[in-house]
Amino acid sequence: MKLRWALAGAALVLSVGSHAGWAQNALAAPGTGRAASGSANPAVDPVVQVDYSDQELSPSHWTLTLHPDGAGHFSSQMGTTPDDAKEMDVPDINRDVQLSAAFTSHVFEIAQRHSWFNEECDSHLKVAFQGWKTLAYRGPEGRGSCTFNFSKDKDIQSLADSLEAVAETILEGARLEMLLQHDRLGLDKEMEFLVDAAGNGRAQQICAIRGILVRLAQDDEVLERVRERARLLLAQGNT
Repeated sequence: MKLRWALAGAALVLSVGSHAGWAQNALAAPGTGRAASGSANPAVDPVVQVDYSDQELSPSHWTLTLHPDGAGHFSSQMGTTPDDAKEMDVPDINRDVQLSAAFTSHVFEIAQRHSWFNEECDSHLKVAFQGWKTLAYRGPEGRGSCTFNFSKDKDIQSLADSLEAVAETILEGARLEMLLQHDRLGLDKEMEFLVDAAGNGRAQQICAIRGILVRLAQDDEVLERVRERARLLLAQGNT
């Protein structure tokens, strides 16, 4: 994940019990990295959730909840910002988002393929710390979750990378909103970064921040380069 705040990469001792929401209750006994599947309940709306935690970063924790129709909710909590930080930190976020049908379908396909995350995810290899991820599912088939730093399973690791890239997009959208309000000149560099990140996959699902991009594309008080890049990203998000 590109997230500039993710370059820190320092080791973290995670208390899984600190994870918010239903994913916490889905975890199995310590050391298993798995959750037992609950009884089927046809009345339960299927949901996939990812929790990401790294106390060395800001935000130090974020959660993305996703429904089969692409409707979702994103929340994040600020971490400790270094005194020498050169960029504006994004405050806590708590907002609904809408992702594409194709992306969402892929997420739920992976969940089904991997027994609704009722399996060991972590590689237990001595690799650089990449943040703790908890993938969790609840739905008519039951519920399950698994927590990992790095997974040897290509499906699971790729899914985590993609969801982190979606979080990158949402956080960038929030940063653009702040810059539009407080530092319009700073939008030029930020939009250059976002176009680059979208081009190489570090930021995915640009449709999640359509609102701020439309505002920028139509704002005559921002630089023309900013408006052009906003229009370019909107066009990419519609394909």
